[in-house]
Parts: sequence; structure tokens; C-alpha cells
Amino acid sequence: MLSNQQWTKELQDFHEELEAVNLGPLWASISAFNSVEPIAKPVPYLWKRELIDDKLDKAKTLLEVGVGSAERRAVFLINPGMKDLKPYGWGGTTQTLYAAVQAVNPGELAPPHRHTSAALRFVMKGRGGYGTVDGERITFEPGDYLITPDWSWHEHINEGEEPVIWMDCLDTPFIMAMNVSFTEFYPERRQPLTVPDDFSSRRYQGGMVRPVSDRQPKNIALGRYRWDLTKKALDGLSEFDPDPVEGYAVEYINPSTGRDADGRLGAWMQKLPPKFHGRAHRHVHTNVYHVYQGRGYTVMNGVRFDWSAGDFFAVPSWTWHEHVNLSDIQDAYLFSTNDIPMMEAFHFERQADYLENDGHQEVVDAFQPIMP
Repeated sequence: MLSNQQWTKELQDFHEELEAVNLGPLWASISAFNSVEPIAKPVPYLWKRELIDDKLDKAKTLLEVGVGSAERRAVFLINPGMKDLKPYGWGGTTQTLYAAVQAVNPGELAPPHRHTSAALRFVMKGRGGYGTVDGERITFEPGDYLITPDWSWHEHINEGEEPVIWMDCLDTPFIMAMNVSFTEFYPERRQPLTVPDDFSSRRYQGGMVRPVSDRQPKNIALGRYRWDLTKKALDGLSEFDPDPVEGYAVEYINPSTGRDADGRLGAWMQKLPPKFHGRAHRHVHTNVYHVYQGRGYTVMNGVRFDWSAGDFFAVPSWTWHEHVNLSDIQDAYLFSTNDIPMMEAFHFERQADYLENDGHQEVVDAFQPIMP
């Protein structure tokens, strides 16, 4: 294959001639169309809790949810590698995932709407809030995981005495790239309740058993996944040796299908025991992590990213990464979202283990986060 430097003057002129009429020479572009391995557009990155809190606090003073144009008060995480998409309003956290931190103050109502993007929430702090999803009022507490599948009516209300803050994750960049984004706004300020409060959670109090009526798949069999039950599952796993890469990890599933709880979006909670140092690996799917509890660091492509409770970080596609818990006595808990369901649907998913240096990367640099 000829390199760019070996093109004749006549060929170079012909390339320009083709470009002028909106055509292109495959012979000069084939390596770009057929890369040997994935080349991620987003970059490994970390957002500190202090920075997000500072900007969200300012948004609280400037906006009131449900009034004027402030339908939602959320600060979303733009990956520096995705900044060229910012003018369109959906600069992604990864190429497929949008993540944000949303706050609802006491007395506020984020009105109902629905969209083709799938959405999920992880409650970070605050009590007294609840959401309504397709007619079911769902209460929640810190550590809970909540789903809002695509085209589900949903609204958020805070009837407590403190702000309620959670992580949002949607597949908005994927939906926008596919040009299939639709949104509809509910004609009333509230949607009607059609089932008793916490209906799905109350039906699934027995753990891994399901009502016989759910043998037929349901889009929302279970809307809320409680932290106390998730922690109990992780504690049970902790009676055995940890996975050498992930520590102790569970994924949230739809009990009527056995598949991921929120359709196109996957979500995990993992526990890193004290002094845990995971082996490095990489995979096609992307992750956005929220540090729920603990302190440690993740090495991504040889760069150390130190994290503590409240921080977020992104692991792009095909990025070497390994997690470390710095504490000698405390567990670290990482909540993460992913696009595994999408990658598996298209048969794209692959992974590889890091085989050198007993599975650990050489740290060549340390990430310096932006602080307020």
C-alpha cells in the first residue's frame, strides 16, 4: 500500500478533484475505515465531587425546577474528547453514554415527559424524593438504583426537607447519532397514579423469585433496586475469593427477562475489599463510574486517576484499566453504567487481559483534576 508521501502529483490532484465534488478515494482512506483495533474518541477522564457540587450549588441559586425553561436541574459530564459535539447540546461522557448529576430541591417538581433515550438513576444523597414512572410512584433512598426505560413517562418530586441528588445516565449520544430522538411532554403537570405506591418493589420482596404473571417479559418488572439488598448480595459474594479484575461485582437485571434491567443500558455495583489491586483488562464497551464510597485509584492506559467518594470517571472503549482500593480497613464501592447491551446486540463486544507484569500496568503519569 502506498503511503501519503508516495502519491504521485497526479494522484494528489485527483484526490482534491474528488473532494471538490463530495467524493473520496477509498485507496487513500481504507486504513481509517478499517482500523486494526478500536480508536476511542473520548479520553480517560475524572470529574471531582467538589467541582460538581460547586457548579450544582450555583445552578440551585439560579434556577428553580418546574418554572420557565428549567425542566430539569442537572450538570452533565462532557468528555474532553467529545467537546466538538457540545454545540448540539449532547457532548457525551462517552461515545454512547451521557451522565449527569441532578438536584431537586424541597418542594420542587420536575414535570413528566418521555423520550426514546433509556435512562437510569443512582441516588447519591438526600431523602424525601420520589419519582413516578408510567403511573407508579417510586420512593428511593441513597444507594438505590432506579430505571426509566425508553418511552416511559417519568417525573421527579421532592417532598422532603433537604435536596435530593442523583446520577443520571442515558444513551443520548447513541440515540442522537442514530437520529432517532423523540421527546413528548405530558399535557398535565402530573401524571395519574395507576398502581399502588412502590408497586413493583412490593411485588418483589422475596428476592430471586418472581410473580408467575411476570413469566411473560415486562419492560418495567422492577423499578427500584434497594441499596440494602444490593449490599447484602455483595456481602454474600465476599465470603469467597474476589474476582482478580473486578473484586466483588453484581449487575442489575430485569427479573422477568434475566437481561439488563434497563434495556440498552447496563449497570453494576462492585465492592473492592481493603488493599485490593485488580488486574488490568480492556473491552469494547464503555463505562462511567461513580465512587459511592471509599478511596483509591484507577490506572487507565498507564495514567493514575485518584478517586474518592462522590467522584466520577469515564473508561472509554478498548482502554486498559485496573482498580485499586487504597484503604487498609474499608471497602470501596463503585457504581458503574455501561453500554454492554448495545455492544452485545450488535456482536461488537470483545475483551482482553493485560498479560505483562503480573497483570499490572506501569504508571507513567498521574491525572490532575480540575478543582473549583
